[in-house]
Amino acid sequence: MPEKVRITPIVASLLAVMLTEPSAEHYGLDLVRRTGLSAGTIYPVLMRLRKAEWVEATWEQIDPHEAGRPARRYYRLTAHGATAARTELEAMFRKLSIVPGITGEATA
Repeated sequence: MPEKVRITPIVASLLAVMLTEPSAEHYGLDLVRRTGLSAGTIYPVLMRLRKAEWVEATWEQIDPHEAGRPARRYYRLTAHGATAARTELEAMFRKLSIVPGITGEATA
């Protein structure tokens, strides 16, 4: 049974980046750059998202010697993951917009 995903600000940041291109494959270092989070933060979140079946992972099919670098592991949102991520992020934004006393307006 898939694990439940707890949407923290870090998880939300990662999902928001992945949702910019929901069917695209993203590799870890690219996600680190795009989110501004550390690799030590990103990879455990990706593992939790995989266990929840929101993300799937595949290894790049290259010859590391010819490419001059190790093969990358690519992560992609599953159809269920993309739908669930949108739903959870929308709920988070709705909740944040109705916080009492925070309107975004300066008070005199």
